[in-house]
Amino acid sequence: MQLFYNPNISSETNQIIFNKDESRHIVRVLRKKEGDILHITNGKGWLFTSEISVANDKKCVATIIHSEEKQKDWNYYLHIAIAPTKNNDRLEWFLEKATEIGIDEITPIICQNSERTVVKKERLEKIIQSAMKQSLKFTLPRLNDAIKFSDFINKPLQGDVFIAHCEESDKKTLKEVVKLNTNITILIGPEGDFSSSEIKISSDKKLIPITLGKSRLRTETAALVVTQNISFLHQ
Repeated sequence: MQLFYNPNISSETNQIIFNKDESRHIVRVLRKKEGDILHITNGKGWLFTSEISVANDKKCVATIIHSEEKQKDWNYYLHIAIAPTKNNDRLEWFLEKATEIGIDEITPIICQNSERTVVKKERLEKIIQSAMKQSLKFTLPRLNDAIKFSDFINKPLQGDVFIAHCEESDKKTLKEVVKLNTNITILIGPEGDFSSSEIKISSDKKLIPITLGKSRLRTETAALVVTQNISFLHQ
């Protein structure tokens, strides 16, 4: 199955008109013609089966012939708050792989040791959308605006909230502390780790400190390890 994405479709939609770029891709690149079937998701848990009625490379039109609500492949809600990496490619890599595995929400957090403080959200959205389509997911992870660590930690967060840091303290593994089928938020710091003051604030706020093993991991590696471990624990 090849999956397309259109956030504006709902269960009441009867017809889809693709924009010029999508129309060109469908007709010129994929060589689709009238009567061919297209599968589309709105990123909200729906799969729409449509039939091309007008195969024009400037204005391709398809008629919805079947709609189906699809359940997520995972039965938990995972929110990763991650410090943007200095090399933007590494953050993009994490978003791509995490979307393929299964994640619900991502928040870039700007920390005291962050080397990157500007996030190009539009590009990251495209990375997530592409990964969703490639991995045949029907729910698009939510990408939030970048926020300062101090502001994020004061927001109301659902479920248990964990922080992975490198300071010596009494830390547990995810296997020891994660409750299954719940809301989970995990904070991943920058390459220089969270600052001592940030770690103290997290302790005061009752965040649960976790260890990801003996190796010192890069930011994007740590975030992906967390994503995969949460998925594995729910198998």
